[in-house]
Amino acid sequence: MDLRIFTEPQQGASYDDLLRVAKATEDNGFDAFFRSDHFLKMGSASGLPGPTDAWVTLGALARETSRIRLGTLVTAATFRHPSVLAISVAQVDQMSGGRVDFGLGSGWFDAEHRAYGIPMPEVRERFDLYAEQLEIITGLWETPEGETFSFDGKHYQLADAPALPKPAQSPRPPVIIGGSGKKRTPALAARFANEFNLPFADVAAASAQFERVDAACREIGRDPKEITRSVAQVVAIGKDEAEFARRAAAIGRDPGEVRQTGLAGTPAEVVDKIGRYREATGITRLYLQVLDLSDLDHLELIASDVAPQL
Repeated sequence: MDLRIFTEPQQGASYDDLLRVAKATEDNGFDAFFRSDHFLKMGSASGLPGPTDAWVTLGALARETSRIRLGTLVTAATFRHPSVLAISVAQVDQMSGGRVDFGLGSGWFDAEHRAYGIPMPEVRERFDLYAEQLEIITGLWETPEGETFSFDGKHYQLADAPALPKPAQSPRPPVIIGGSGKKRTPALAARFANEFNLPFADVAAASAQFERVDAACREIGRDPKEITRSVAQVVAIGKDEAEFARRAAAIGRDPGEVRQTGLAGTPAEVVDKIGRYREATGITRLYLQVLDLSDLDHLELIASDVAPQL
């Protein structure tokens, strides 16, 4: 079971905060450091000192870390032109020595788009944009050096793009697709994904969606086992009940609620829940949503008391 640390810096974090967490992620033996790609806080958090750009952050962390994988869960297709995004991600992959996993989604947070004047099409058009972006980004990366890439879509047109720079990973970084859409999401995953992720889903919902992805793979003749199954869950763990309650309070969650919906409680409770989740769904990768970025002791506890039992 790969354990990855997943942060939400739009809720309030500077680059220095993220650097501390990324280094703690590496020092404590976790597999990867991931962050959201958002520009606006959610809920009652202050959001101070303001948003940080996901790919600027990951480029800097690429030079400050040496082992952990780096990525977004997930970049929004509405935020960037696909050609520019392909260049940015390829550069970060080079800067990290080939440690990028590329998560891409259609975008969803209406208030964020309104706040910053970013167009937010209706769902159907947004998925059309998303599908074209996946074709363009993977196409640019996979085009052999010395050849060009062209694309004539409804929303994007590229003519003889040099398809440079190339990522360090060949033919491209792993692509992560996720979400609960019942038709187009599994179909896109079957075509493009190396990993399929479900955020904050219960066992029944996750199992059903993974089966849809498997069916979409079989429909196009792809082996479903080629796609890694992963989930993201909020984490709040304490070595005893008092420490757990303190950590739940620090992220504004009721202990009973987060215990039921997330990975929360004592290490033994969480290990048992992960085991049951894995047995039911076949996941091999877990993103731990860490919301209190000042609590590095939390990462140490997970590394010492949870990870070895998995």
